[in-house]
Amino acid sequence: MEAVAKSTNWQADLALDFAPRAGKTRLIASQRRGPLTVQRAFYPEGNVSHTYLLHPPGGVVGGDELNININVQGGGQVLLTTPGATKFYRSAGPQALVKQSLHIADGATLEWMPLESIFFPATNAAIKTEVHLMANAKFIGWEMNCLGRPANGEGFAMGTINSDFACYRDGKIVLLDRFATQGESMMASPVGMRGFSAQSMLVATVSDESLIRQVQTMLAGYAPKIWAGASCVDGLLVVRVLAHQGQDMLLLLVAVWRLLRPVIMERQAEPPRIWAT
Repeated sequence: MEAVAKSTNWQADLALDFAPRAGKTRLIASQRRGPLTVQRAFYPEGNVSHTYLLHPPGGVVGGDELNININVQGGGQVLLTTPGATKFYRSAGPQALVKQSLHIADGATLEWMPLESIFFPATNAAIKTEVHLMANAKFIGWEMNCLGRPANGEGFAMGTINSDFACYRDGKIVLLDRFATQGESMMASPVGMRGFSAQSMLVATVSDESLIRQVQTMLAGYAPKIWAGASCVDGLLVVRVLAHQGQDMLLLLVAVWRLLRPVIMERQAEPPRIWAT
């Protein structure tokens, strides 16, 4: 499927507010417009809300604009994921824009674990993600981008992707990461995708040097099939990954999450059930 024909573009908004209520984290308020929505929360591990974010069923095309705002109040514990990949289709010119704003209050936790975004050849897309951490908020999150459809012999020879990921602590920016590519010139470049077709970044609130070294040792075991590195930036662990297959990239990120979660969130890893379906 090379494109999706629609008579109108999606202008979609979704705002979710989570807070602890009666021993569990509940979705206490929500506002939505357009096709963005969530499924009923699951509680496979007690008070943690496992919530599934649903994107437009027909994928995202040029001219669409999606705005997602997540707020987790103090004491809230939320894991957000998606049931499947988000597909960005080719554009005749207009840009598809996705804005994601995540707010985690003091004493709250958020695990932001969406499945991959797949960018078809000739996509024109921008994704802007902001994470706002207050005081002792805890966060583990990632974003995964798959360019082209290598399994079908389609590389990302044409198209433009701009992705900004910013993290703030008490209103001050501590991390700004930008991923940008335009057509095949950056796909093979040593300062671009280095011949890989999938890219991801994981960010976590951790400054424990021994834990960071454990992550670095783990990542080294994936070479040369996957290129991955980890560093610490102002109390944030940043893991960057390049891979040939989205599934390989996901397995690596989940392995890192399994290592980090017991330390950061003080609970064992409980993968979202939807991933097993």
